[in-house]
Parts: sequence; C-alpha cells; structure tokens
Amino acid sequence: MNQKRLIPYGRQDISEDDIEAVVQVLRSDWLTQGPAVENFEKAIASYCGARYAVAVSNGTAALHLAALAAGFGPEDEVITSPITFVASANCIAYTGAKPVFADIDPRTYCVNPAQVRNKLTSATRGIIPVHFAGQPCDMEAIYSIGREKDLVIIEDAAHAIGACYEVDGHVYKVGSCAHSDMTIFSFHPVKHMTTGEGGAITTNSPELYEKLLLLRTHGITKDSAKLQRDEGAWYYEQQTLGYNYRITDMQCALGLSQLKRLDIFVERRREIAQTYSKAFRIHSSLIIPFERPGSHSSWHLYMLGFKGFDRREVFDQLRAKGLGVNVHYIPVTWQPFYQVNYGTALGDCPVADKYYAGIVTLPLFASMTKDDVDYVIHAVLDIVKEPV
Repeated sequence: MNQKRLIPYGRQDISEDDIEAVVQVLRSDWLTQGPAVENFEKAIASYCGARYAVAVSNGTAALHLAALAAGFGPEDEVITSPITFVASANCIAYTGAKPVFADIDPRTYCVNPAQVRNKLTSATRGIIPVHFAGQPCDMEAIYSIGREKDLVIIEDAAHAIGACYEVDGHVYKVGSCAHSDMTIFSFHPVKHMTTGEGGAITTNSPELYEKLLLLRTHGITKDSAKLQRDEGAWYYEQQTLGYNYRITDMQCALGLSQLKRLDIFVERRREIAQTYSKAFRIHSSLIIPFERPGSHSSWHLYMLGFKGFDRREVFDQLRAKGLGVNVHYIPVTWQPFYQVNYGTALGDCPVADKYYAGIVTLPLFASMTKDDVDYVIHAVLDIVKEPV
C-alpha cells in the first residue's frame, strides 16, 4: 500500500440534476413555505407507503416533534436504545419524560425486544426503537409490546430510509408506520439522501399529522375551521407552544431530486457492505455485521468488530492510512448528562458496552469506487495480518 487516500466514513452524492432543482427554486417566488415542501412531503409519504409526511429542519427536530405529538411529559417513561446518537434519548428529555435504556441484541445491535419488556413499568408511555445502521428492528415484537401496553411507538429511522422488513410474508418499508405511530428520518449529508440538513416524520394518523403541522410552526394556525375567532384573512392564532422547525423549499427541491436516486444509493451501499463482509468473514479476529433474516438493511453504517486488538490502536492506524473511520456510538448511558440527571452508569447495558468496546465504523457511501472499497479492505487486512 504505497498510496494514501482520504476516504471519509460517509458523504453526499450531488448530481447536476440536484443542483438544477435547487437553482429552479432560487429563481422562483418561493424560497420557504412554498410548493416544494408539500411536494417533498407527498413524495416521502408515497415512497414509504404512509398516509402523511411532515418535513422539518433536521432529524432531531423530527424526534422532538414526534415526542411532543405523542404527548410524552413529566412522570412518563419512554424506552429507547443506548446505541444511538444522543438525539434519540434527548427528544424524550425535552418533553420532561424520563429516558429508559433497554440493552441491544448482540447480533443486530438494535434494541432487544426482550430487554424492552424487562424495562416496562406502570409509568412507561412509549418506545423509540432505533433502526441502527440501517437495519430494521424487530418491529413485530416491539409492536406487540406496544399494543399490549397501549404505548406510543416512534421509529427512529434516521439511519434507515430505503430499508424494509418482512412480517408474515408481507414486506413493509420502514416509514410505512405499519407497526408504529410515527417514523422519523434524517437527511444529513452522511445519510442515504440529503437535503443539506433536514428531516421528516411519517404517520398514518390524521390526529398526529395535524399536531405535527401545528407544532412545526410555533403552534400557529390560520385554518378558519380551527380558529376560536376570525377577524379576517390576516388573522392567525397560536393555539399551543410550538417551534420554528420549518424546512426550506431549496432543501426540499434537493430532497425531491435525491429521492429519485434513493433506491440506487441503497443498492450500492448493499453491494459495498456485501463486498466488505465477503472479505472479512474468513478472519476469526473480525466480526462482521449481522443482517437479521427477513430484514433488508439500507446500510447507513458498516461497523466492523475487532477481537483481540486494541481498538484505539486500530482506529489510529486506519486514520493514518487515510480512512475517515469513526465509532458509532458511545453508549448514551455513558454520557455525563444522563449519569447526572437520570442515574445511568457504565454497566447498565452490558451488551451495548461490549459492542462499543470493539467496533470501528468503516467508510460506506454510494459514490465509493471499486478502488476505494478495495483500499479500505486492504487497509484493514494490513492491520489484522492474520493468515487466511
């Protein structure tokens, strides 16, 4: 390996069509709160097979609004995964509810339904399963728990647009809300498709949809059918405490253009993941990600486990070879904020702790070339130096 490259763990793929779509909006009368937003929402809902979609400023805003629309509040507990970005838990804390962490499945790295059940109390109000790295959780099992206990289920699919899963011979797209009340997405540049920053919430509930629309824009409505009084076309009312979580038409134009290539992006990610796994599975010191039967991961991340190695040394060596590797994620239970405010501690979720201790996230994005992929593989194998 005499050539050093710089390969990030993720990046956007922007085409000339994407650029032109944004330029057209810049030349139009609407830069925000215009037709591109509604068109994007309809396209996302249609793609996922949901009745409604609400586009927002980012994935964290989507989680926050979903938690508010669910009615979470003080005295409530909401269960989620410790292996996720902190936003999955923060959105619970924003409402005044208590985040509760259920340990992960040792193979899928998604939240373990059996552990979710173990965490149920009389205060449990909801579950936020995280489709980690693009792999759908066991939504059939989680949905069963939710319906049994009358809980609100919000799928955190920030990693998983384009993924699907099978239940009783029927294939469901993540975002269809077939086994949940709401699903959220993120469109950050490292995700499968991007709007720069941006997010969305899908739902099949008219009531939740109306709440989400109201909360997205300061809690304000101009709908004459909902006003307590009506003084004219200029009149509006703030009917609840909402937020400015709007997304722009420029972003939605980019999203609409990107959505046309989403399935191509996902398929390329799957090809890269399969190439990695084929190269790494024969090495006993490497642990490749597991795809649950009946699950069709969209492969946002590829996490490789290293047995018998110092993870810090592996990480530093891969960085030195020009790979923008990362670690996803430090367990949320380890974060000082959660330890101080919610009493979490190292050891609360031992499977999550063990997972975190040994993994490194490799580069994975749709525009990676064959040479890029080969370079990553050789960089890893050069470190392992284990005979086949």
